[in-house]
Amino acid sequence: MKNIGLLVAVEMDAVLSRYGTPQEKQRVDGFEVLRYENESYTVYAVNAGAGEIAAAAATQLLISVFHVDLVVNFGVVGALTPEMTLARTCVVESVVHYDFDASEWVNAEPGRYLQYPTPFIPTTPALVDKACAIEPTLHRVICASADKFVGTEEKKRALHERWQADICEMEAAGIVLTCARRGVPCLLIKTVSDALGGGAEEFNRELNRSAGVCLEIADRIIREL
Repeated sequence: MKNIGLLVAVEMDAVLSRYGTPQEKQRVDGFEVLRYENESYTVYAVNAGAGEIAAAAATQLLISVFHVDLVVNFGVVGALTPEMTLARTCVVESVVHYDFDASEWVNAEPGRYLQYPTPFIPTTPALVDKACAIEPTLHRVICASADKFVGTEEKKRALHERWQADICEMEAAGIVLTCARRGVPCLLIKTVSDALGGGAEEFNRELNRSAGVCLEIADRIIREL
């Protein structure tokens, strides 16, 4: 039986709506963790909250305390291109932590961690391929991630032009870096909640609908992995 860690930032309503009452609810190291179990696997869903630091800490919790075999992050994102329309769902191939910058200290371009050859941190390629085989409508994307909500078209276009990223959000870098350090595979499934011209108002309006769409697809992939 596999243990699957489900990292959730602000989309817990979608988890409760889809999975219902958990077999167990507990609070561990400041995080609420819900356990759902079936005949094939156990899901530990942790409510991390927004941001890279919280996401990294919650990912480490899933690995160290609940000994998960893989980490799945589903959630809502902002679009950085016109092609990424509302409710479009994608799978993250790589993440750029775009506000990480040590270039004035070491010989590395902005965004690059020294253990990687470029600023683009890969997720787990085999899981990306499996997800696309299970759900062919998924779009493979680069995700721009940082501790900031991007709410204007001007800023979104600038992110795409600088990094060629398709989407932006606030947790992916913390998740992927933590999983990589511990050698645990990760899969990130994301659905657009605010289009290129959208902002906080559209995000708030579409959050629950987009989160529900995303979890439906993520759940189907989990069941077939």
